[in-house]
Amino acid sequence: MAEQETPRAVHIVPEGQDINALLGAQSEALLEMVGPVEAGRLYLVPGSSGIAHGIFVFDPTRRDAACFGALATGLPKGTWMPMVDATTTQNCPDILSDVVLGFCMGAYRYAVGRTLSFDTKLVLPGAGVHLSPCVLPTAQGFWLGRDLINQPANLLGPKELAESAAETLRAHGATCTLLSGEALEYAYPCLAAVGAGSDRPAHVVLAQWRGSCAGESAPLLSLVGKGVCFDTGGYDIKPASGMLRMKKDMGGAALMLALAHVIMAMDLPIRVEIRLGCVENSISGHAMRPGDILETRAGLSVEVGNTDAEGRLVLADLLTEACESKPDWLLDAATLTGAARVALGPDLPALFSNNAEWAQILLSAAEAEGDAMWQLPLWHGYNAWLRRKNAHLGNVTDKPMAGAITAALFLQHFVEPTVKWAHIDTYAWNDSAAPGRPEGGETLALRALVAATLRMINENAGFAQA
Repeated sequence: MAEQETPRAVHIVPEGQDINALLGAQSEALLEMVGPVEAGRLYLVPGSSGIAHGIFVFDPTRRDAACFGALATGLPKGTWMPMVDATTTQNCPDILSDVVLGFCMGAYRYAVGRTLSFDTKLVLPGAGVHLSPCVLPTAQGFWLGRDLINQPANLLGPKELAESAAETLRAHGATCTLLSGEALEYAYPCLAAVGAGSDRPAHVVLAQWRGSCAGESAPLLSLVGKGVCFDTGGYDIKPASGMLRMKKDMGGAALMLALAHVIMAMDLPIRVEIRLGCVENSISGHAMRPGDILETRAGLSVEVGNTDAEGRLVLADLLTEACESKPDWLLDAATLTGAARVALGPDLPALFSNNAEWAQILLSAAEAEGDAMWQLPLWHGYNAWLRRKNAHLGNVTDKPMAGAITAALFLQHFVEPTVKWAHIDTYAWNDSAAPGRPEGGETLALRALVAATLRMINENAGFAQA
C-alpha cells in the first residue's frame, strides 16, 4: 500500500499582516529577494529538502474567490492544505470557501475526450471545517459551462448542445423536452428563421424543475439562454477575425445551464423553468436575408436589417413563451452585442432590467462576490430607432450608436411589463489567462447569479418558500 503524502501548508494571509514569522529565520533575505508583500502573490518558502510551505496574500477589503486560482497554477505538485488563522477566519468568515472555489476555478483545463490528471491537490484541515454549500456546485457549474463554450462547433451543434443540456437537467430530476422540426417552427417562428440556413436543425430545450421543499405555488425563476453554436453572421457575413471565436456564441445558454445546475444541486426551495434556443447561424439558399420580414410568437413582425443580429431573434420567441408562465423573476443571458464590449470591455457583462428591485439584487450580489456586472439603461427614447414602415420592429437600427441598449430594447418588446426581467449581455470568454480565469470559455457572472438567487431566498425578496 502506497504511503500517504503528508500535506504541506499554504498559509492564507490578508495583506498588511506581518509574515516574518511564517518566513522563519530567512525572512529578511527572502523579503529582500521577492520584494514588497502584495495581495495576489504566492510566496514559496524553501526548506531543507525543497519547498517547505507556501504563503498566499489576499486583499481582505475586496472579496474575489477567483484570486485563489493562483494556488492551482502556482503551487508545486503535491498535496497542500490551506491554513487560515482565527483572526482571519473571524474577519473573513467565507475565506476557506473562497479558497476552495478559487482553486477549482484555477485548476480547470479543457480536456473533453481526454483524461485529466492533477499533480497539485488541495485537502482541507480536517473535522469542523465548514464550507458554503454552494462551493462545489458552483465549481461544477464553471467546469460545465466552460466545457460547453470551449467545444468546437463541429462537435457541438444545436442537437448536441440540446442533448447535453437535457442530460444535465434530467440528472437533477427536471422534466425536459427537446423540440425541433415542425413543432419548433410553429412555436418559435423567429428562432426557426435563424436556424433555417443550417443543415443542422435548430433545437429548443424546455425544462421545469421544483425543489424538494418547494410547493406547487413556490415562486418561479425563468431562465432563457441564447445557444448559437456557431455564428457566421449569415449573409451579413463576419470577417475572418470576427468569426474565429464564434463557437462561443452559445455562451448565454451555457451560463443559464450552469446556474440551473447550481440551483438544482443545492435543491433550493423554488421552481425553475429553463429555455435554451440552440441554433447555427449559417449561409445557404434557405437562410434569412436582409430585408426579410419575420413573424414572432408574440405576433409582432420583425424586419431583418442585419443577419448578424440573430441572437435577439433567437431570444424573442423564448422570452414571449417564458412570460406566458407568469414567472416571478425572468433572467436571460446572451453574447448579444459587440457594442457592450466596446462600452465595458471583456470582463464586465452588461446588465439591463425593467425592475429596480431585481437589478439591485443582482448588482449588490455581484459587488459582494467581486464578480462584477454593470447596469446600462433601457432608454425608451431609442425605441423610435427600432420602428419600421413595413414591420413592427427592425432587428437593428440605422444608428452607429447605443447598440447594446437598442438590442436590449428590442428584447423588451417581447417581455410582459409586469414581469421582473433582467438581461445579461456577456462576452463568455477570457482573452488571456488570469488567476481563476483560464484562457477560453467563461461563465462570467455565475458567482454573482448564484449569490443573487440565494439572496432572493434568504432575504425573502419574492422567494419565500411556498
